Amino acid sequence: MTGAVAAGHPQTVEAAAHALREGGNAFDAIVAAGFAASLAEPGFTSLGGGGFLLAHPVDDAPLLLDFFVDTPGLGAPGSDLEPHFFPVTVRFPASEQVFNAGLGSVAVPGVLAGLLHAHERLGRLPLAEVVAPAVALARKGVVVSELQSYVLGLLFPILSLSDDGRRLYAPGGRAPAAGDRLHNPELADLLERLPDDRGRGFYEGAVAARVEADMTAGRGLLTAEDLAGYRVLEREPLAFDYRGHRLLTNPAPSLGGSLVAFGLGMLADAELPRLDRDGPEHRVALAEVLVAMEARKLAGGPSFARGTTHASVADAEGNVASMTTSNGEGSGYVAPGTGIMLNNMLGEDDLHPDGFHATPPGERVASMMSPCVVRGERGARLVLGSGGSKRIRTAVLQVASDVVDFDTGVAEAVAAPRMHFDGELLQLEPGLDEAAIAALAQRWPLNRWPERNLYFGGVHAVAPGTEAAAAGDPRRGGAAASGASTRAR
Repeated sequence: MTGAVAAGHPQTVEAAAHALREGGNAFDAIVAAGFAASLAEPGFTSLGGGGFLLAHPVDDAPLLLDFFVDTPGLGAPGSDLEPHFFPVTVRFPASEQVFNAGLGSVAVPGVLAGLLHAHERLGRLPLAEVVAPAVALARKGVVVSELQSYVLGLLFPILSLSDDGRRLYAPGGRAPAAGDRLHNPELADLLERLPDDRGRGFYEGAVAARVEADMTAGRGLLTAEDLAGYRVLEREPLAFDYRGHRLLTNPAPSLGGSLVAFGLGMLADAELPRLDRDGPEHRVALAEVLVAMEARKLAGGPSFARGTTHASVADAEGNVASMTTSNGEGSGYVAPGTGIMLNNMLGEDDLHPDGFHATPPGERVASMMSPCVVRGERGARLVLGSGGSKRIRTAVLQVASDVVDFDTGVAEAVAAPRMHFDGELLQLEPGLDEAAIAALAQRWPLNRWPERNLYFGGVHAVAPGTEAAAAGDPRRGGAAASGASTRAR
């Protein structure tokens, strides 16, 4: 077998590949990717956000690490506080969404704790080796890609809210352009301390006290007790059968995995016309599933995951790892002295259908994130996941179905045009067959996009094996590496 990595940025991929080259396993590599992504993909993720890791060791049971965010406010005095929010409208080429940021949008962060837990539980390299690529990125700077320039431009009113945010993301007094270089020396210092303090310098002590003071002064809810009490949860993955395969994904209380299982179950029952993936019959049957998934989601309750990224790894020994993380759009608040922008997970209307801040403190928030592993008779056949908010479940389902139902190669499956039903319109990427579009138009109102777009998710996928393959989704700046360049010693 050979190793393979797919993720949302070439530097994220290189960090994981470095861990494999240095003798690490898939779990060292996925942790290295997570640290690097916080620097290379700041529009999508942060150590101040939340996420999930689905780990499947070759010689042990699969495990889901839940390090998503908690609702804040433990130990805070009761009051009629009106949390600090401000709305930001993000306009995609054919759609738009409203987000809320500010101190009142910050939930208890889990990514840093989750990466450290995963390394201690499953990794084998020294932590200093695992974080080394991220330290180098923080000190030398990351060159802003075209996609990250676009995303950071959309989010600039949030990222530039504070002096610390402007220092990190507007060193030239403007939104970063492609080719600019972003540095984060404070985060480099924090990463270099991790082998000794294992994150205590972030979750306890002076940093936590300063965060609480800022929150109290600025109408936020996060407390030092919230930070000190945060724990990574270990869960048994949700498992279900699909056309001779076993799919493992994110279990309750999150909703994304169960919705993927529901949708694939419908596809199995539909007895798809599997000879023509792009034909009218298949596209109509697939659209019916997407519509049903949306109805099921509304019945299941709120969840969250918007500005999100994913990484998939397979090593030469047969271990695989699938990890999705998110910072939302960022709150605009940087934890003092850390270089870490905290999340805005509380500022989302789909998380709070009964009103903002209705959930008591200390509860794990549900999510649409759906890291997945698809097992065949010979072990893992596909490792995948996606960013993209409500489109995560539909993007994962379509790629998994393409690979399993049509034996499509991983790169072709990731690149194929996607559909998504948003509750009112069937959203279509360009490239679909015109006969299929005509059949869809007879059943649902359509919104035909002028271009392939990050709105439709970012599926970064690996197909493990003797000649492993990997594909990063171009919609979200994806990159991949496989073969000798990633093979563990």
